[in-house]
Amino acid sequence: MIASVLVANRGEIACRVFRTCRELGIRTVAVHSDPDANALHTRMADAAVRLPGAAPADTYLRADLIVKAALAAGADAVHPGYGFLSENADFARAVLDAGLVWIGPPPSAIEAMASKTRAKQLMGLAPLGDVTESDLPVLVKAAAGGGGRGMRIVRRLEDLPAALESARTEAANAFGDGEVFVEPYVEDGRHVEVQILADTHGTVWALGTHDCSLQRRHQKVIEEAPAPGLSDELTAELHELAVRAARAVDYVGAGTVEFLVADDRAHFLEMNTRLQVEHPVTEAVFGVDLVAEQIRIAEGAALSDTPPGARGHAVEARLYAEDPARDWTPQTGTLHRLALPPSVRLDTGYENGDPIPVHYDPMLAKVVAHAPTRAEALRKLAGALEGAQLHGPTTNRDLLVNSLRHKEFTTARMDTGFYDRHLPELTQPVTDLLAPLAAALSDAVGRSRFGGFRNLPSTPQTKRYEMAGEEHEVRYRHTRQGLEADGVRVLHADASRVVLEVDGVQRKFEVSRYGDEVYVGGTALKPLPRFPDPTTQHAPGSLLAPMPGTVVRIADGLAEGSAVEAGQPLLWLEAMKMEHKITAPHAGTLTELNAVVGQQVTVGSLLAVVRST
Repeated sequence: MIASVLVANRGEIACRVFRTCRELGIRTVAVHSDPDANALHTRMADAAVRLPGAAPADTYLRADLIVKAALAAGADAVHPGYGFLSENADFARAVLDAGLVWIGPPPSAIEAMASKTRAKQLMGLAPLGDVTESDLPVLVKAAAGGGGRGMRIVRRLEDLPAALESARTEAANAFGDGEVFVEPYVEDGRHVEVQILADTHGTVWALGTHDCSLQRRHQKVIEEAPAPGLSDELTAELHELAVRAARAVDYVGAGTVEFLVADDRAHFLEMNTRLQVEHPVTEAVFGVDLVAEQIRIAEGAALSDTPPGARGHAVEARLYAEDPARDWTPQTGTLHRLALPPSVRLDTGYENGDPIPVHYDPMLAKVVAHAPTRAEALRKLAGALEGAQLHGPTTNRDLLVNSLRHKEFTTARMDTGFYDRHLPELTQPVTDLLAPLAAALSDAVGRSRFGGFRNLPSTPQTKRYEMAGEEHEVRYRHTRQGLEADGVRVLHADASRVVLEVDGVQRKFEVSRYGDEVYVGGTALKPLPRFPDPTTQHAPGSLLAPMPGTVVRIADGLAEGSAVEAGQPLLWLEAMKMEHKITAPHAGTLTELNAVVGQQVTVGSLLAVVRST
């Protein structure tokens, strides 16, 4: 029996595995980089081991250090989570060679499915050979890795050679393997996958389907189970193909088999030889704990002959610290408060007051709703997110709420191009125009010992706030009866709570402050000074760093005095495992270039100035 598990990961998934281990009476061991020394997963574990390293983003990739940590802490098993080394066959072998239990598939299965070309061959499929006009459009893909790297869509035959070369270079840089292949490009397809669970006795479960079509940068944003709108015949085919893939490599443990579905046809993509980020939707629908099953299977337990039955519908939204309206720019800072109603499941690696580091993926949490029907699950999740208290950096919360209520999604007509078509409308903020007034009234009470009343009528007090990128000015007065504002009746106001009556309807507002940051419910407000400070103003055309990061590239030939076009990429920042382009705001002349390759910058650092022509 397994008595102690080291999780070779961080954040939300480490906390998720620890939670199940605690329920099973299993001791837990965390590993951590220096920035994660006080992270939630480190605090939550029974024991923790520091992983030394100069580059925090690479620390969790040191297989030798992780195995050494497991032995030092007395762990007898290793769970890899997802990402990092979870699909690394050499790491799995190192764990087994050290005499530890590996809570995952055999290294041979990981290796067989690691290359997309070998995976397709195992499934009896083959990439395209000589591409002709009739094959277009096609997709060039990296054989190793994913996340959109080493991927190019080709619509013209003459563009294929350049696309192949570009994809090879990017794949080699990202994965250390420049192998690419070509396959038909499925336009407007849905991303559908099958959750599998297999034991060491030959039993393989197909635990329903997921739809993961809502994606940004080829990464999933909203997932649900079961995938809506599939025929019984297609669902049975997907299950059969997934089980065939598992049996082809003698798979053990949890995994998923991914497909693109178009015109009621399934196109095999790949097999993920690990626990998926979206595994909670399967757990909700089938009433299983997949992490507990992984541990039992690793201990040699057998699955029953038939899987449990499905019940209802589940939807998961990934809550990111990012700004979708600004090219999905990741955000950092302090997460002051993260609170959602108990009606939904919250999987997170953060607690109130935790910092959001720049070194890792910006996902804050996964929020999961389960209900008898799809419509009820969507409504439940959208309502929970809309009412969430998210105090801290900008998040994609409004995008999630608007997505869950969009007609194309509610009627299950979405595909992987959903955000390409609808992003501007989906990033419209979910705000309340009374929020600035509530903030001003709360502030007025909090700052005045005597309420500010005067015998003579006073001029209205004014305050300005920035909300969702727009400036709002509100006015109120101190009177004998208390605070008054046009168009509303102030029923109550104190430093943390305001109650207003509008057209006979009472509205309640919770107000929170963290230094200069103000939040009304889940709406962020930035108080604006009456008179702008000229020392903080930047020249028109100034390009400021939108996040902490590293300057990794500057456009070829770019120098002070260069003529630039509107939207022209000038330099690239790397932060949270992604590259972000900094582009010219308008056509003009580059009058300042303060960035150099390798430079570490903070939020608001002046990178360059483009003077308009």
